[in-house]
Amino acid sequence: MDQLGRILLIRGLNREIAVAKVMLPRGKHGLFINDQGQVDQERAEKELRANGTAIQPGLPVEITKITFKDHDMIFEINNGGKNHEHWYQHIQIGMGAGGMMQPLDPQQKRQNPIAYGSSITLTFKGGKVPELSVDEAKKLLSAALDFQRKLPTELYSSQVPEKFKEAIRKHEVLLGMDRDAVLSAKGAPFRKVRETKPTGEETEDWLYGLPPHVLFVTFSGDTVVNIHQY
Repeated sequence: MDQLGRILLIRGLNREIAVAKVMLPRGKHGLFINDQGQVDQERAEKELRANGTAIQPGLPVEITKITFKDHDMIFEINNGGKNHEHWYQHIQIGMGAGGMMQPLDPQQKRQNPIAYGSSITLTFKGGKVPELSVDEAKKLLSAALDFQRKLPTELYSSQVPEKFKEAIRKHEVLLGMDRDAVLSAKGAPFRKVRETKPTGEETEDWLYGLPPHVLFVTFSGDTVVNIHQY
């Protein structure tokens, strides 16, 4: 990608707001998406288990930095997943005749705040990063980010009960919600499991999170009939 292409992408995507469709892991590696727009699920699960979740599905996010490498484009989300230190936290000065070293920053000994951002890396195998328009980059990122649904649309519907609207604002699921309301509250599930009971009733479980903390949302038809948090 040439310099002009990079400038156009930065102008079009830096500070862009979207909604997370999947869990984004904490840590310096984040999520990886290939040039076909497919999430590396195995690597994602490994990062989530090792570092935990930084951003849950359904939450608004912001692209705060874009870095270009030979075969990759790295999109920093909500200031990234690494803990940040100030340059002066590494400086110490001598105090008194004994030469005892003291940190320049008196709060240096305190633990650095945990980062609650993440990153998404677009990987391009077999060659350098190609020329991409803003729309083409968004299409690849759409495996993890929804650029259309910047706010839960269910909040604006007069047909949605107020208690459901409040739950959506809190990213919670309630019995009686339909699928659109759950998507507005939690985003796309990590996995879906269908089951046919002996009575012939068909149910579908939407799973959020990874073991040991998994939320099961069970639908019968288009309605939530059971919620179970492990």
